[in-house]
Amino acid sequence: MPHHGNEAEHSEGSEPRKPVIRDNRKVDPETGEARHPDSEAEAPTEGNAAPMDGDALSQAEEILNGVEVPAEESVASGAAAEAQAAELRNDLLRLQAEYVNYRKRVERDRAVAGEMAVIGVLNSLLPVLDDVDAARQHGDLEDGPFAAIATKLENALKTYGLERIADTGVEFDPTIHEALIQQPGEDIEVDTVSQVLRSGYRSGERVLRAAQVIVAVPA
Repeated sequence: MPHHGNEAEHSEGSEPRKPVIRDNRKVDPETGEARHPDSEAEAPTEGNAAPMDGDALSQAEEILNGVEVPAEESVASGAAAEAQAAELRNDLLRLQAEYVNYRKRVERDRAVAGEMAVIGVLNSLLPVLDDVDAARQHGDLEDGPFAAIATKLENALKTYGLERIADTGVEFDPTIHEALIQQPGEDIEVDTVSQVLRSGYRSGERVLRAAQVIVAVPA
């Protein structure tokens, strides 16, 4: 037998459908605030999922850029850095001065060591020079190969600053002369070297050996 109306309403055990009511009002009746349906975000699906990494990075950058260091802390950190830089600069200048002094001391010690080595060699050759003087006084070095060798030796030692102290007729100087004999002299007003018994030598300002002399004194 035919029947009229909705079959769901007449079916046994089925609940009647409830009507769907949509609230399109632009003002919320409870809060009184305006609604913005266009601004509601649509849930992303697998096909239109928005990338979140870029947003997270940009938000992190905004947060970091928005962090401000208080003025007092920035001034304090700047003053501390300046003080540390000044301390390091002073340490560097002190180390530089110490290095310069060390280098000067090393160079001075090296020069003194070299001078003492030369003086040691010259002192060891003084007896040889005495023999050369004795041979020359006896006429053994007037000519021949030994005379040439003696001349070369004396010239070589002069290059190292060796000077002979053997002048006569000069004023007696106790710093370079050793008086062995004194005798009255004529027409002199000061003590004068009249004869050299053994030559003396010096190197620069250093006297290696004083000359042994006879001194003429005013009568």
